[in-house]
Amino acid sequence: MLDYTTLAQTIASLTEGEDDTVALMATIACEVHHSDTRFDWTGFYRVTGPEMLKIGPYQGGHGCLQIPFSRGVCGAAARTGQVQLVADVEAFEGHIACASSTRSELVLPVFDKDGHVIAVFDIDSDQPDAFRDEDAIQMAKILASVFGAAPLREKIL
Repeated sequence: MLDYTTLAQTIASLTEGEDDTVALMATIACEVHHSDTRFDWTGFYRVTGPEMLKIGPYQGGHGCLQIPFSRGVCGAAARTGQVQLVADVEAFEGHIACASSTRSELVLPVFDKDGHVIAVFDIDSDQPDAFRDEDAIQMAKILASVFGAAPLREKIL
């Protein structure tokens, strides 16, 4: 299991005093991506307009450039404000295959301090059923500590 305590401390140290959202996202994506071999693609999709996500800082192969809130796992996280923990992406109706190697996915909404969804944090794995509730809980805590929002407003799906 990933050492979330060390990861959270590292990210807190690297992001202390920074308020630029893109710099924060880039740092988190990099640190999380290199923290665990399960993580094949790690990055953010930013809310850039009504019901629209566009790619933000990421690590890994190419990602989709834009995702409407109405499509895919990332869209579901943005639309509902709920964590999406998907053991088998093929079983998720409307899944968008940005990379054909993705087998499972964890997507967390990212909230600002006012409770608005500003992005989603997407972690893909080339392994089936790679994520657990504990991954979602710990990642939500890290995101909340960096972006100043309350962690896990809703249950994990």
